[in-house]
Amino acid sequence: MSGTIGVNILRYIVLVLMQVLIVQNIHLGSYIILLPYVLIILLMPFDTPKLVLLFASFIVGLTLDAFYDTAGMHAAACTLMGFSRHYLLEFIAPRDGYEAGLEPNIDDMGPAWFITYAGTLIFIHHFAFFFLEVFRWNEFFYTLFRIILSTIGTFVFVYVIQYLFYKSTRRR
Repeated sequence: MSGTIGVNILRYIVLVLMQVLIVQNIHLGSYIILLPYVLIILLMPFDTPKLVLLFASFIVGLTLDAFYDTAGMHAAACTLMGFSRHYLLEFIAPRDGYEAGLEPNIDDMGPAWFITYAGTLIFIHHFAFFFLEVFRWNEFFYTLFRIILSTIGTFVFVYVIQYLFYKSTRRR
């Protein structure tokens, strides 16, 4: 248990620093904004209590708000993502439920499951974040286009991170 907490704290530090120091300086135009720090919330263990997940999601968002000076937009989007995660996990759960000791990553759950899981949660996060940023509906299609492109860009970034750093240690 304490090993899981340590891994998640280390993941939090590394991904926040990567977001703030490296990814923030990658400019892919005004349509694609990469936000791979959402991987912190995506990789929280299955058995994380809902309140702990919500609090951790809020803290992750608040940390990014402090660096980006975004007045709670990251905190709100991350908290919504953390809230939605529980219901999405119930919806896409395998028939027998989740095995003890597995994590929500590509290696443990498979690519198809991870694409559904991560793609949906990243879209929810980006939808909330970008509409809070614009805060009006008259640019709906422009904002939706940014959401879709940024979701795809962030998902590809997260997927690559999964394959680079979470390689299988067991034979299949």
